[in-house]
Amino acid sequence: MGILPDQYDKYVRFFKFMLKYWNSDVFSFPSDEIQALDKENIASEFDHTPEELTEDLKKMGPTYVKLGQLLSTRPDLLPPHFMDSLATLQDDVDEVKYEEVEEIFKEEIGVRISKAFQFFDPNPMASASIGQVHKAIMHSGEVVAVKIQRPGIRKRFIEDLDTLLDISEKAEKLSEVARSFGAHNVIEELRYVLLKELDYNLEAQNLITLKANLAEIKNISIPTPFADYSSSKVLTMEFVEGVKVTKVSPLKLMDLDLTPLVDDLIKSYLKQIIIDGIAHADPHPGNVYLTKDNKIALMDAGMVAKFSKEMQETVLKLMIGLSNYDSAKVTEILLSISQYDENDVDLAQFKKNIVRKIQESENQKAKDLQSGRTLIEINQIAAKQNIHIPVDLNVLGKILLNLDQIVAFLTPEYDMQSTMKRYIHKLMQKKMKADLKPANFMELFLEMKDLTENLPSRLNKFTSNLAENEVKVKVDAFDEDRFTGAFQKVANRITAGVIIAALIIGAAMLVQIPSPYTVFGYPTFAFILFVLAALIAMYLLYQILFIDGRNKK
Repeated sequence: MGILPDQYDKYVRFFKFMLKYWNSDVFSFPSDEIQALDKENIASEFDHTPEELTEDLKKMGPTYVKLGQLLSTRPDLLPPHFMDSLATLQDDVDEVKYEEVEEIFKEEIGVRISKAFQFFDPNPMASASIGQVHKAIMHSGEVVAVKIQRPGIRKRFIEDLDTLLDISEKAEKLSEVARSFGAHNVIEELRYVLLKELDYNLEAQNLITLKANLAEIKNISIPTPFADYSSSKVLTMEFVEGVKVTKVSPLKLMDLDLTPLVDDLIKSYLKQIIIDGIAHADPHPGNVYLTKDNKIALMDAGMVAKFSKEMQETVLKLMIGLSNYDSAKVTEILLSISQYDENDVDLAQFKKNIVRKIQESENQKAKDLQSGRTLIEINQIAAKQNIHIPVDLNVLGKILLNLDQIVAFLTPEYDMQSTMKRYIHKLMQKKMKADLKPANFMELFLEMKDLTENLPSRLNKFTSNLAENEVKVKVDAFDEDRFTGAFQKVANRITAGVIIAALIIGAAMLVQIPSPYTVFGYPTFAFILFVLAALIAMYLLYQILFIDGRNKK
C-alpha cells in the first residue's frame, strides 16, 4: 500500500514520535527496579517522564490520546507510573462553534434546535476529543444534556487508525520487538473500541442497560437517554446536577456521611462485573458525580467492558481470593486462565512474587490500599515472566484503580476489603440461585437426552473397533492389569450412568400416564423406576467417593 500525499503528515508525525521513544528505556525498564522507585525519583531514572509522554500524545491528536488511554491498561508494555499518567489522559480541544452544532443537530434529528428545545445554551459545559456537551431545556420542562459529536472526527479517527494499522503490520514483519508487544493487535483493539465509542446509539443503549441493572442500588444514578432526540452523532440525556467527586468541597465532605454512598458504589461495580457481565469501563473521577440529592451518578457510558460467563466466575473467585489475601488461590486462578510455556516460565518465582504483592496490601485503609494497583502490578509481574493474562483482567485493574482514587478521596479511612468480602459472598449466593433457573435444568435435561440417544451408537462403534483390534492407546508406561481394570471401571460407570438416565426419563414419561395403583400419589411403576435410579446413583456415588479414594491411597 503506497503512501498518499495527504497521508505524509500522519506518517511524518508518527515516525518523529517513534524516533523519540522507540529506543527509550520506558519500554524496557526492568519490573523489579520499577517497584523500588517512587514518584520523586521517576524522572531521574527514565529518559522521558510520564508527563512528557502524555504531552507528546496530546500533540499527536485525539486518536493518540485514545491510544494512550488504551496503553494504560497494558502493564506488559509500560511501567506503572507511566500507566498512572496515561490513565488520566484527557486532551485539550477547542470548542465547536454553535453554528456547526446547530447544523449537526438538524442533520441528525431532522428539526432545528430552536424547535426541539425551549432553551439551548450555545456555550458548552464540557468539550472533549469526540464531542461536546450543552445544557438544554425541553418543552416539557425537563432539563437535559445534549452531547454533539465533533464534525469530521469519525473520518479523522479512521484515517489515523488506518495509518497506524498499516505501520503496525509492517513493523511486525520487520521488528521482533513489535511482534513481542503485539503492536498490530493493540491498534486493532483501539479501532474496535473507538468505533463503538463514536456511535452514540450504542452509548444510549449502554445507559439504558446500566440503569436497569443498577435500579436496586438506591445511591447510584444513571442518566436516562431520550431516544427521540438521539442518533449516532447526537445524544440527549437527563441532566445531572452535581459536581465531580474530586471537586466536592472539604466542608461538605465533613458534613456528609459518605460511607453508604461508597458502599453502594463498590457494590454497583461488583454487581456489574460479576453478575451482569457489562460494566461502566471508565469511572475516572471526571465521570463520577456527586448529585444535588447526594447520590453518585456514573456519566459517559461510551466505554463499557463486557465479561463472559466464564470470566465472571473467574473474577468472582479472584476477588474472593484477593479479599481473603489468599495468594495461593490467586496464583492458581491466574495460571488457570493464562497462556504460557512451562519451559519458559519460572513458576516458583512467579508464585513468590504474587505472595509478596498480596501481603503488601493486607490490612490497609482506603487512603493506602490500591486494589486496582495490586491487580495491575500482578498483571505486570506475569507479563515480565511471559505469562499472558487475559485482557479482561487488565480492564478490571483499570476500573478498580479509578475506584480506589474515588474511595480514597471521599472516605480515606474506609475499609474497602471488608465491604468487598461481605458483598462478594452475597453475589456468590445470588449467582448460585440464578444458576438454578428452570431453563438451566431444561438445558441439562436436553444434554442428558443427547447423551442417552447418542451413547449407544458410540459405544457400539467403540466396541466394534475394539473387536476388530482397531483401538489404539498410546501410553508411556503402565501396569497392564491396573490399566485394564481402570478401563473396565470407566465402561461400567458409563453404562450405569446410561441406565440411570434411562430410568429417570422412563419414569418421567410414565408419570404422565394415569394408573389405578399409586404410591404417594405417583403411578407405582414410575415410582419404582425413580427408586431404582436413586439406589443405583447412590451406590455409584459411594463407589466414587469411598472405594476409589481408598484404592488410590
